[in-house]
Amino acid sequence: MTHVAIVGAYGSAGVAVAGELADEPGVELTLIDDGQPGGGLCILRGCMPSKEVLSAGAHRFQARHDDRLAGELPTVDLDAVVDTKDEHVAGFAEHRRAAVHDLAERENVEFLRDTATFVDDHTLAVGDRTVEADYVVVATGSTVNVPDLPGIDEVDFRTSADVLDSRSFPDSALVMGFGYVGMELVPYVAEAGDTALTVVEHDGRPLDEADPAFGDTLADIYEENFDVDILRHTRERRLEPTSDGGVRLHVERDGEHEVHEADELFLFTGRRPSLDRLDLESTGLVPEDGWVDDTMQTRDDDRVFVVGDANGKEPILHVAKEQGFAAAENILAHSRGEPLKPYENVHHHVIFSGLGVYPYARVGHSAESAEAADIDHVAVTREASDDGVFKTKDVPEGRASLVVGTDGTVLGYQGLHYHADVMAKTLQVVVELGLNVRALPDRAFHPTTPEILDGLFRAAAEQVDE
Repeated sequence: MTHVAIVGAYGSAGVAVAGELADEPGVELTLIDDGQPGGGLCILRGCMPSKEVLSAGAHRFQARHDDRLAGELPTVDLDAVVDTKDEHVAGFAEHRRAAVHDLAERENVEFLRDTATFVDDHTLAVGDRTVEADYVVVATGSTVNVPDLPGIDEVDFRTSADVLDSRSFPDSALVMGFGYVGMELVPYVAEAGDTALTVVEHDGRPLDEADPAFGDTLADIYEENFDVDILRHTRERRLEPTSDGGVRLHVERDGEHEVHEADELFLFTGRRPSLDRLDLESTGLVPEDGWVDDTMQTRDDDRVFVVGDANGKEPILHVAKEQGFAAAENILAHSRGEPLKPYENVHHHVIFSGLGVYPYARVGHSAESAEAADIDHVAVTREASDDGVFKTKDVPEGRASLVVGTDGTVLGYQGLHYHADVMAKTLQVVVELGLNVRALPDRAFHPTTPEILDGLFRAAAEQVDE
């Protein structure tokens, strides 16, 4: 009998491992989680509640943005937003907990609702119990990252988690962090709170994973459509409170010292692996860069697997689940003395930027990443405004691009436009199957937003044939 202990069984990665192993003969599972109420980060404080609050802001934005509408502009009822979000999240979390508890009804599965800490490499203290396992899976997720900046302990701030529960917003705020969290929450605070925001951007544009034109387009959308001022090429130096209860941020911008003040500070500085409570000092594990291999095994111990946000590789829900499936398969392979398979995935990210009205999606290669990988390719781009359908829907801003190998194989897609998130799955199938752009049919027979894809397919096929 192979005994596997999973720490963080309520989360997306942990429950994926458990679901794959529960029916395996010869496997004994101990599922451990002390979450209150429990349900995993995505459900409780991540993608699901964040998309719900964004939708409220999106409705107001589209009403404000469309000059075909008349009458008094509605405000976002933040109490209703939070109450509805809480109700839905409670239901989603209950469903997740029920799935885990159902697994625990099996003879080979036990669930412990308590905190786990390592006693030694494969032994855990769980409440007043000691659990000795052949394999340990760490799936403890992530926690809000608070940067180590002088003065940060002297000022109040709200994190991304706080924003999801906010029933009021200030007139003005400073924002640190303009990655995927900031790109989603900045327009929400600006729209739902009618808040003037000053955002620190370390580089010349947001969207590090995108080709530069997409970051420039997104920055333009934010500054033109929301009350957002982006401080480019800027680094935070120190914080201090103001005499009236606000916050003052000292920055270096293009080599010059500047000072900015606002009513509040918002920290959208991402998340970091949640490992602090595990007492890893009792093991041989050293959680540093590269400490988890692509097999999901730790470098220091081939019987400890780390999946999801906890390994620091790619904190995305679908990746966490896929890592969980891969870890389960590799645990079984290792126990049988068989070779393990590394987890590999096609790059697939969606950011609900612009309140989800102007989402960004990338599948596979960008032009920059294809060039960096020394892949012979052609890249074509299309502006959303080139397609009348976006104009008729009053969302004409944005762009899309397609990267194709010189043999016609579709290598990647990027979209920053209305419905780009919806198109991501279609392009994921195209990229993962290695389809040839010449074989992709032009099938949009009436005005729909996927027409932007047809334009890309035609342009790319023409360039390949040339």
